[in-house]
Amino acid sequence: MSETIRAAWVIARRDFAAIIFSKTFFFFLLGPLFPVALGVAAGGLAGQVQRDIDQPSIAIVMDREEQQLLEVAHKDLSERLGLRALPALTMVAVRSDTQAQIAALLAGEYKDAGKVDAVLSGSLESPILTGPPDAIRSWEGELSLLIDHIATASAGDLTAIDIVEVAQSVGVEQEQQLKTAQAAQTLLFLLTMLLAGMVLSNLVEEKTNKIIEILAAAIPIDAIFLGKLFAMLAMAMIGIAVWASAIFLVLAIFGGGLPELPVPAIGWPLFILLGIIYFSMAYLLLGSLFLGIGSLATTVREVQTLSMPVTMGQVLVFFIAVYSVTKMGEPVEWGAVLFPFSSPFAMLARAAQDGDVLQHIVALAWQVGWAYLIIRMGAGIFKRNVMKSGPQTKKSGFLAFLGMGKPAKAVK
Repeated sequence: MSETIRAAWVIARRDFAAIIFSKTFFFFLLGPLFPVALGVAAGGLAGQVQRDIDQPSIAIVMDREEQQLLEVAHKDLSERLGLRALPALTMVAVRSDTQAQIAALLAGEYKDAGKVDAVLSGSLESPILTGPPDAIRSWEGELSLLIDHIATASAGDLTAIDIVEVAQSVGVEQEQQLKTAQAAQTLLFLLTMLLAGMVLSNLVEEKTNKIIEILAAAIPIDAIFLGKLFAMLAMAMIGIAVWASAIFLVLAIFGGGLPELPVPAIGWPLFILLGIIYFSMAYLLLGSLFLGIGSLATTVREVQTLSMPVTMGQVLVFFIAVYSVTKMGEPVEWGAVLFPFSSPFAMLARAAQDGDVLQHIVALAWQVGWAYLIIRMGAGIFKRNVMKSGPQTKKSGFLAFLGMGKPAKAVK
């Protein structure tokens, strides 16, 4: 075991130095910044488009006095309920032929009116809403509230509410912690999928150059597997540290400081520490599978073909973990906690919503056991497919599948 650990340390140090000091590592660090920037820009544009779609525009074809009453009521309710709680109102002067005017508005012939989804005509005593059937039914309640508010406000019957402020409530706190849990899960998944797949290309390159066979003839193959896996994990940590530092620096310079995020139930210091540990566990679990798959492939095309089922499976596992965030204590959430590939995501969400520390100690012990088992399985696949020459120690059964037992002797 000590020999294997020393050999694994040599391989890890060799691979880590080769990656960190390579010319492509700088571009690797810059790589995620472009999709992030595009994603933020696209998200902002999509959000603005969605907000424009969600808020309808109602043309008001009434007398000017009634239009003014609607404007005042709309402003008052918008301040109380939110700017997007009510449809936007567009005031249009009444013409003699009201029906023709309504038809022209809905047909888009009034360029000054802009987008018109429906038309409210008649009077405040007998309002008439004209528009598509499904749409006007969804807006009927808001417009009725708006019209009724005019009479209530004019009568002075608005109920006065005394405000008593408290530091926090359980409901609001749980809702905020749920947002932290969802954000942490998404970040953990993106980082794992982005960084774990890099072990494949590294292994295929060395197989193509026959370097892996030279290494396998000199040291145990298990050490090569462990060394490469932990070297890539260390490289991933370097990348995350650089990206996090860049984000904090940009926010500090251009964003007026870091945003105030909901505090997780377990506290920020321990939550960040658990996030690093759970990322390491997720990386080791998925990376060992990718290394085993990489040992089966000889070309990049084969790598892509073989890794696709694992990637799709991990996406499905992530969806299950996301679904279970709001189901704490239910069978689906316990299943996500116990299943090794979803356990890091589910437990990180628990850290945001539950302050119990003991459960994370138990969960980490569970994940470490599975990580050891899956690493041994990946090492067994790696051993059988990387080194094809030389005498092999004969093994059979489940131990042979896991790659356990005495290592094959190298060819002198």
